[in-house]
Amino acid sequence: MYFRVGGQDFWVTLDTGSSDLWILSSNYSSSDDDGVAEYNPSSTGSLHLDLPFELDYLLGSVTGLANHTNNISISGNHNSGILGLAFPSAASITDGTAGSPLANIFNYLPGPLRFFALKLGREEHHLVDPTSSFSVGQLDPAFAADFSNFSFYPVSSAGANGYNYWKLPLISLTINSTDIPLSPSSLPGSRRPVAVLDTGTTFVLGPTIDVETFWNTVSSNGNITRRNLVTNLWEVRCQKALVASLVFGEGAYRKEFFLHPEDLNWAGERLRWKLNVYVSHHGKNTTHDPMIGLASTTDISTTLQEFRQGRGPDMTPLTSIQVRERVHHSDPFRAAIVYSVSSMCGFLGGMVITVLFRLQHQKSLRKYS
Repeated sequence: MYFRVGGQDFWVTLDTGSSDLWILSSNYSSSDDDGVAEYNPSSTGSLHLDLPFELDYLLGSVTGLANHTNNISISGNHNSGILGLAFPSAASITDGTAGSPLANIFNYLPGPLRFFALKLGREEHHLVDPTSSFSVGQLDPAFAADFSNFSFYPVSSAGANGYNYWKLPLISLTINSTDIPLSPSSLPGSRRPVAVLDTGTTFVLGPTIDVETFWNTVSSNGNITRRNLVTNLWEVRCQKALVASLVFGEGAYRKEFFLHPEDLNWAGERLRWKLNVYVSHHGKNTTHDPMIGLASTTDISTTLQEFRQGRGPDMTPLTSIQVRERVHHSDPFRAAIVYSVSSMCGFLGGMVITVLFRLQHQKSLRKYS
């Protein structure tokens, strides 16, 4: 998104999995910054620029006075920094130094309008994706006229003293509407695994044991999926269309949110985000605690037709689902990136770039809880 800081304009990455704003400084020097706008400290006297900081992300970090990055691509996405919109308690830049972006935004809005809505698009080749949307205090009428089609869920504070990330209990994964049971949560205060809705990563992360259960259930004697013992990644037949979903809510509030088949089995040269919901993120006000609204944007019948048109007929139809026995590991809850590539095809799951965590992770794996 386009953002103004100190009278200077920049493109920044919108990240719901972090809580800080940083912009690349003109003091930064690297071949990775070619063509990227940089903040010029001498052009404004309104900002305090002498406070060091360190921000850790899932992959990479930012340190110093916004003049050093590690493992974070700058020129690849044409953006000059990251705008984090998670809760203030997750900020690495302390509240005593500066308020978080989310706190500053919500402080200027009346209670009922303290929300932002987000739809990530599929046209990744455009600098400005016409199928993406970000709005504050209102919905984008191109995606929803009102909240009537949204399902609302309270934000989970499990594993923390308060709200830190946009997270909610994940009931199950499904294949053809058959539940694939997940490992129990080890986060205090949560009966269910916790899903973090994070726009800052393009993968679904989860414990190895759950990843293997999912793909072993899909597979039929190795005819549909298999693990590549060389790359240690799962491979999927290019023509295989999987009807899978993530389930949120219990009882009358239970709802499946389907994934586009191409999000689970992507063509190698077309690796891209395939996101399937319009999401509203609501802060606390006088009537409710923080909550997340989800509205599905994926019609499974239409997307199956699109998949068939692009991939051809499925010669190995999946006639029944049997949940395979779990394979136990000495460290069953270690995080695993869920993706694979096979014959220019593979697997990339996405809902709102959902990240699953059961445990506190070490510092190098961004501090979700």
